[in-house]
Amino acid sequence: MVWLWILLAVALLAVLLCRMHLGVWAAYDGAAFRLDVRVGLLRIHILPPKAKKSRPKRPEKKKKTQESDETKGEKRFSFTLEDGKDALRTLFPPLQRALGRTRRGIRIKPLRLSLTLGGQEDPAAAGELCGKLQAAVWGGMPLLEKLVDIREPYIHTGVDFSAPGPAAEGEIGITLRLGTLLAVGFGLLIPAVKWFLRWRKRCKVRRIGEAGPEKDGEAPAA
Repeated sequence: MVWLWILLAVALLAVLLCRMHLGVWAAYDGAAFRLDVRVGLLRIHILPPKAKKSRPKRPEKKKKTQESDETKGEKRFSFTLEDGKDALRTLFPPLQRALGRTRRGIRIKPLRLSLTLGGQEDPAAAGELCGKLQAAVWGGMPLLEKLVDIREPYIHTGVDFSAPGPAAEGEIGITLRLGTLLAVGFGLLIPAVKWFLRWRKRCKVRRIGEAGPEKDGEAPAA
């Protein structure tokens, strides 16, 4: 009978953990980014980091291969627009199904976003891009509201023809249960792994193509 009580205790603990609330709150005021995380009743401040007491600096160790490793990493992995489109085609359908099974178990409150494009250099291009962004918002929000619980969203896009560049600010809060997060994660696990393997293969092909015959150990043709 002891093993039965152990199984019941483990099952009860799993249920309680799955019902535990998680939350993320992020805000950007145009100058600084703020981020807080909530786990159950515990709230953790992430950004901006708290000021630490100044300590005497220790002499830094020389890293001979640091620069070469960074350069190697940049050449090894790259992300292109086609990779992003492939990720969207691969991950969005299973994400939509996983969110549908949660029955709007994810709550977004607040959702306040404002983006103003700068149109000083090219007013026509800025106006065209603003129109595309507005079409994406109006077309995507109804679908998103069917999958997640969004309370009083506010999204603004506009153009400032006297500004040289874009300006953005906003605030978003996401709350969900751990069980919901696990359900969505399991639904995306296999498609995400398949996409990641394809992406790594494409990066390898690009790296070989950029290396050329000289870096592959072949002498250039005379």
